[in-house]
Amino acid sequence: MRKIIVLSFITLDGVMQAPGGPEEDTSGGFKYGGWVTPYFDEASGKVMEKQLKPADYLLGRKTFEIFASYWPEHNDYWPAINDGTKYVLSKTMNKSDWKNSVFLKGVDDIKKIKNSEGADLQVHGSGELIQTLLKHDLVDELWLKIFPVTLRSGKRLFGEGTIPAAFTLEENTVTPSGVIIANYKRAGKVKTGTIGV
Repeated sequence: MRKIIVLSFITLDGVMQAPGGPEEDTSGGFKYGGWVTPYFDEASGKVMEKQLKPADYLLGRKTFEIFASYWPEHNDYWPAINDGTKYVLSKTMNKSDWKNSVFLKGVDDIKKIKNSEGADLQVHGSGELIQTLLKHDLVDELWLKIFPVTLRSGKRLFGEGTIPAAFTLEENTVTPSGVIIANYKRAGKVKTGTIGV
């Protein structure tokens, strides 16, 4: 069985929209695109390099379109994205010129891929897809990069699809610029209790 690993840049208030640039995703009037840029440093780069290892990818249509317009021409930085299989959840797309692209129609297709043999599935961007994965308890790990900024508005990582779930911290780093990099693994149901008893 493959793991589904969500890799996400988020703000302190949980926004994940358009971390990479001003024009990446302006939907909803979002005007803070590129909010990660001032915080990237050598330590962040080393972690990113480690996390961009060969894998297969599970992407939403919008993220797929952004990636397909950029990564085939920038193979030198992240060759794995071009070589790996890209599974795309879309109701409107069913083909692409980008090699190794496979289109899925729904959650049942995702479950079949997850239950098959092969590389782990990394999810980058893909806010709506992440909500679907969380709703159906299909996320095995969260690899979060938490940036020291709040934006108030924008698409959030933990939105309407989030179900109660427990996670265990597997690995963490804090960069000199204040980015908290934390990898969490799914750890069953939420446990409750009373402090001091």
